[in-house]
Amino acid sequence: MFGPPGAGKSILAKALPSIMPDLNEKEILEVTKIYSFTGLLSRENPIITQRPFRSPHHGSSKVSLLGGGNPIVPGEITLAHRGILFLDEFPEFSKDIIEGMRQPLEDGKIFLLRANSRIMFPSRFMLVAAANPCPCGNLNNPFKPCVCNPSQVNKYKRKLSGPIVDRIDMIIEMPAVDFEKLISPNQENISQKIKERIKAARAIQEIRLKNDIILTNSEMGVPQIKDYCPMDISEISLLKKYLDKGMLSARGYHRVLKVARTIADLDNSEKIKPPHLQEALMYRLKEF
Repeated sequence: MFGPPGAGKSILAKALPSIMPDLNEKEILEVTKIYSFTGLLSRENPIITQRPFRSPHHGSSKVSLLGGGNPIVPGEITLAHRGILFLDEFPEFSKDIIEGMRQPLEDGKIFLLRANSRIMFPSRFMLVAAANPCPCGNLNNPFKPCVCNPSQVNKYKRKLSGPIVDRIDMIIEMPAVDFEKLISPNQENISQKIKERIKAARAIQEIRLKNDIILTNSEMGVPQIKDYCPMDISEISLLKKYLDKGMLSARGYHRVLKVARTIADLDNSEKIKPPHLQEALMYRLKEF
């Protein structure tokens, strides 16, 4: 999510756990093992039953985010396993940290190597990142002028390399919040309704993927994508157009299909239809 300060990026990120489905038995065991290994369990809370939500500061060290040290311990990306890792002010994290997240985002695990040891920690998390559009935060803000020059804006955006952006499934622009929205009354039970839709979509995925020993569409590899994301000629032509123009990489192609498959599941649709694919492309092709 990118937008000016006060647009609600952090609030939305912190609200995500309220719509996430509960951990199933397999996930509870995975997460509890991690927290047991790191000594973060207590007698009062011996089992982790809630999805983790980790929100490290952008000044955190590489070891604290990715893991390592002596002895080797898991980092925040492992503590966020099966949950959410929220990185506010994403471009302000060190380049080593941002680039070091390539493997975990791709494979759901991280390998930490030492002279005499090689340790793998699970890191299957949902990355939620927030960023301002420029250093001052007011680029394209209709209410406040931007005081950054073009070189400052370009330098700020270059902090997120192409390979990292290519691993982010959805880029969403957050406009400044209107006063009318701030004073609008609360909508009761809206989070619960969204959660029920997500639970239904997850149930569809669990049945579809049970023979592949994975839980969600995001974990699908190329063989599963080919099996579970069939397309008609119209969808194939649309994707071919973007690939031929260089607007999608091979990785982007597969990620678009996984997002489209999820949108179709939320729509309770057996097949990926043109609107599902178009929505997935809309999130993908938006530039930070």
